[in-house]
Amino acid sequence: MSTITDLITNHILLLLRHADGEINIQRNELAEKFSCAPSQINYVLETRFSIDKGYLVESKRGGGGYIRIFKIPVDAHSLLMEIIDVQIGRSLSQIEAEKIVQRLLDAGVIKVNQANIMYAAIQRESIPINLPWRDIVRASILRNMVRALLHQSKKEEGE
Repeated sequence: MSTITDLITNHILLLLRHADGEINIQRNELAEKFSCAPSQINYVLETRFSIDKGYLVESKRGGGGYIRIFKIPVDAHSLLMEIIDVQIGRSLSQIEAEKIVQRLLDAGVIKVNQANIMYAAIQRESIPINLPWRDIVRASILRNMVRALLHQSKKEEGE
């Protein structure tokens, strides 16, 4: 069963798909539609539509207030380089690694089957060593998978 957060998220994603990546919504109207408090809408926007997830949210409060949500266009090469250079440090928790894989999936850089393979490789059960070494190995595994994606994208650009 979906939570109210999931329902609101899916509704906004559907609106974004139909509007080519940019929408204006009213916080109160959305709260009314889902019979929830406006703060629930704020929670969804803060947790599901943040910059690290590929969205930009502008908000104007008051009488004519609105919320504008943009899907930030993603260049696969730039995203992969950012992940290698910025997001994957010396070590990486399972949760942090899963967020990176989800971002690649959401951006359309990888397909579901590739994401599932990546998820399987970064699970704690797949790296049966103690912390902190497990997080160090996980970062190395994910970095190498992202490098392989980068290499593949360069190859495809050259074709």
